Amino acid sequence: MMRDALLSCIDQALTFGFSRAGALDCSTLAFLPQVREMCAADKCGKYDRCWTCPPACGTVEECAQRAGRYRFGLIVQTTGQLEDSFDYDEMTSIKECHQDTFLKFARHLREIFPDLLALGAGGCTLCESCTYPAGPCRHPDMAVSSMEAYGLLVSDLCLKNDIPYYYGPSTMTFTGCYLLN
Repeated sequence: MMRDALLSCIDQALTFGFSRAGALDCSTLAFLPQVREMCAADKCGKYDRCWTCPPACGTVEECAQRAGRYRFGLIVQTTGQLEDSFDYDEMTSIKECHQDTFLKFARHLREIFPDLLALGAGGCTLCESCTYPAGPCRHPDMAVSSMEAYGLLVSDLCLKNDIPYYYGPSTMTFTGCYLLN
């Protein structure tokens, strides 16, 4: 039953527009404090400014405990071609496409798996500005933490689940996952 559900989810993910989708074995999830520490560099501008990013999303141990409730998962990717390695406009376009598809597919999956945990590429983008820390999250049931916020090294997780991480020069790939029961 679980295998059939997972295969159906993979097919649906591709139909929704992801470039690639595959099974995620939850036993391969490794929650690394070193990955979380990279968040403190605040390259995305959301560290300590968003409910779904560190430190507000909880410690690495709390994230591991939250994720530990799930039996299986799905890795999804959006890959696009770049004119060159400095094609920032296309990088932004690929990221926006991935995030839009990721949120739409999360809504769809929640109809089947109401308790899913969605971990995306980058911080939550549901609201134009986050209420953190002054008020509660406006959409706690739909908010998305990043895989890195949970301490997951995306390249290793892909490798452990037989999903390519790098698709060659002049490509950009964004990866997310859904943990399901």
